[in-house]
Amino acid sequence: MQIIALIIIGAAAGFLATRLMKVETDVVTTIAIGIFGALIGGLVLRVLIAVTGFAAGFVGAVLGAILLIWLWQTYGRKRR
Repeated sequence: MQIIALIIIGAAAGFLATRLMKVETDVVTTIAIGIFGALIGGLVLRVLIAVTGFAAGFVGAVLGAILLIWLWQTYGRKRR
C-alpha cells in the first residue's frame, strides 16, 4: 500500500516539480520524474533519518527546550 501512495504522491510531485522548474514534458515523463524522484527522495530520507536519528532527536529536544524557555519568559515571570 505504501508503494501505491508513493506513486500517487510521486506523480503529483513530478507535476509540481516540472512546473516549478519550468520544464516542458509530456504526461508520462512528468509522472516518471515524480515517481523516480519520490523513490530516490524516500530512500535518501530514510537513510538520513536512520543515520541522524540521534541528532534529529537532539535537535528536537533543543528546539523544545527553547520553546519552553520562551514560554516561561513570556508568560511565567510576571512578578518583578
